[in-house]
Amino acid sequence: MNYLKLIIISFILLLVACTGDDDGEIQTSESPEVVAIAFFDALYNEKNVKKAAKVCSPQLSRIILHYKSPKAVGRHLFNMSYDSVVASPDDSGVKVREQFKDAAEITVYFDGIYDNNRLKDVKRLSLIQIDGDWVIDKILKDPF
Repeated sequence: MNYLKLIIISFILLLVACTGDDDGEIQTSESPEVVAIAFFDALYNEKNVKKAAKVCSPQLSRIILHYKSPKAVGRHLFNMSYDSVVASPDDSGVKVREQFKDAAEITVYFDGIYDNNRLKDVKRLSLIQIDGDWVIDKILKDPF
């Protein structure tokens, strides 16, 4: 009987430990800027392709998951390679984004390190809102 109690208590403790809140998820109900920055942070700093793909449209998600590694995604889709990077949305005095009811275009600035060299870049993304969640729909052409 004591062994049964010990097994049940161990199972309950294991179950409770594994069911904590998943803080690793990107909150897609936030603003599109937050989603875009979290996407690049997951890709370049956390090196987590699956987490990054979760905030993309089904078509873009399939392409990102095809490459399997964050380095391959960065190299082939964004033509950018970083060991670590700080991404920030455009916050100049100009209009930060062209947001309509369910769509937004976000400009993201990158300042990072690759092979001990400092690199800066700019990318634009098109985000759409699906059922109240912002998802990355397209990678737009370079603005410059």
